[in-house]
Amino acid sequence: MSLESDSPRLPRRLSAPAPSWTRETDVVVVGSGAAGLAAALAVRPVRDVLVVTKDLLAAGSTQWAQGGLAGVLHPEDTIEDHVRDTLAAGAGLCDEDVVRELVAEAPTSIRYLMRLGAAFDPDPDADQIALTREGGHSHDRIVHSGGDRSGAEVQRTLDQSAMNAGVRVMERAFALDLLQGAGADGERQVTGVRIALTDPTGTLESVGTVFARAVVIAGGGFGQVFASTSNPPAVTGDGVAMAMRAGLPARDLEFVQFHPTVMWSGRRARGQQALVSEAVRGEGAILFDGAGQRVMEGVHPLEDLAPRDVVAAAISRRMAAAPGGVGDHVFLDATHLGERFYDRFPSITAACRRLGIDPATERIPVAPAAHYVCGGIEAALDGSTALRGLYVVGEAANTGVHGANRLASNSLTEAVVAGTRVGRDLAWELPPESRSEVPLAEPVGLVDPDRLTGLRAAMSRHVGVVRDATSLDAAAAAVAEAVVADAAVMPSRQAFEATNLLTVAAGVVAAAGRRTESRGCHRRSDHPEPRDEWRCHQTVTIEGDGRLSVARSPLGS
Repeated sequence: MSLESDSPRLPRRLSAPAPSWTRETDVVVVGSGAAGLAAALAVRPVRDVLVVTKDLLAAGSTQWAQGGLAGVLHPEDTIEDHVRDTLAAGAGLCDEDVVRELVAEAPTSIRYLMRLGAAFDPDPDADQIALTREGGHSHDRIVHSGGDRSGAEVQRTLDQSAMNAGVRVMERAFALDLLQGAGADGERQVTGVRIALTDPTGTLESVGTVFARAVVIAGGGFGQVFASTSNPPAVTGDGVAMAMRAGLPARDLEFVQFHPTVMWSGRRARGQQALVSEAVRGEGAILFDGAGQRVMEGVHPLEDLAPRDVVAAAISRRMAAAPGGVGDHVFLDATHLGERFYDRFPSITAACRRLGIDPATERIPVAPAAHYVCGGIEAALDGSTALRGLYVVGEAANTGVHGANRLASNSLTEAVVAGTRVGRDLAWELPPESRSEVPLAEPVGLVDPDRLTGLRAAMSRHVGVVRDATSLDAAAAAVAEAVVADAAVMPSRQAFEATNLLTVAAGVVAAAGRRTESRGCHRRSDHPEPRDEWRCHQTVTIEGDGRLSVARSPLGS
């Protein structure tokens, strides 16, 4: 493993006051989206479980998911077709065995949610749930709810089921760092997690320790490292950064998926932007540039339903050419749906109306924005990691399912499958108990939240849909300037988030700079083609001195 001597030194522990309280439980779940709640629900009948969430229960990405869950439910669809579509989207970096596991369990996970009370939209022409198609899929296999409110329905279902099962929840509780010890056999393992309780403004109230036999990280991605994203404000990479500080490798961080059709609301728009679901194109919508020419015609056999990386790159190229004088967005035309658009996509309709757009009669301005992290902490589909007692599921994990580019609507399915798997496994057997403690690294201060504005702008400008050596060098300089831990910065939710965001930003830039090819959602204009020698993973690790190391690892490792 080669140490990156010029990388900035990253904090290996979040600075906070000494713990003033303790709690004990069997399992701690960090994060309250679909993956975390599925895990908590599955483990609860047998074990005591505590869900820790830094905000309110439903503040993460799950409730914003518009598309739905992908699974083979149509009689003309097959497992082999779903596997093939996933592998094609993943551009050579998927683990086929893991993909097959996920696809095989997907229909069961959807039916499981239905038994829990999830109300998926029915097919008006048949006695079954409705199925639609999204980019990269060869068949109709996307289950949805409320038109474009699928994530909210999944979140509601799991929230209610978990509460009814007796899952305990600690809200406004920020997971700081993992506690580690050693088992009787001397193997390193997790013994719990440090928690900071905050008030609604993010001000620190107290710090405590939760001891547990197992910790499940389900903290989501890190879309907020970019200036423009479809992710809500809470998505700041906390789980990924916490695991990295504990010494775990993060894999394939360079593969950040940019959703091609996020609503463009003006040149000065920042933060979370309204998503225009891929399902709109699944219903026949077409992309046009500022001169009225089709964007995807002749680009890919599936045209407007091509995989997301292909569509996002095509839009970016068209925007760079600025046809018709329009260089910062293109247009999505769904007017063929007429007023049916309102019922099929109520959330998108509301977002359009806030901008004064009638989607039944007008084209919707859209542009790519950061959406989903294909990389994450190395984990199996059952959540297990290289550190005994630590499990990672959902967007925070890299299981090999998504490869270099996620197939639309596979993420909610993976969250439910992986979360349920780890919960059932822990219900069956917990890791051995240990209280021997490995001292945490000495804190060196926190990152000033005011540094984030410039960094986010630099990440969107230099590490966006298309990158090159010059832009990545500029991003590395912005990261180095921002990653300065300052002992004078007071502990708060905002300071913890800033430190975590800068940690993952450093990892993304380091990995993207190393991968000299274009593959999936990592596109480099100076290396426009995929290269056989790069058909491998990259892992990013925080070494003992706080510097990053980047190394290649073979597929299947």
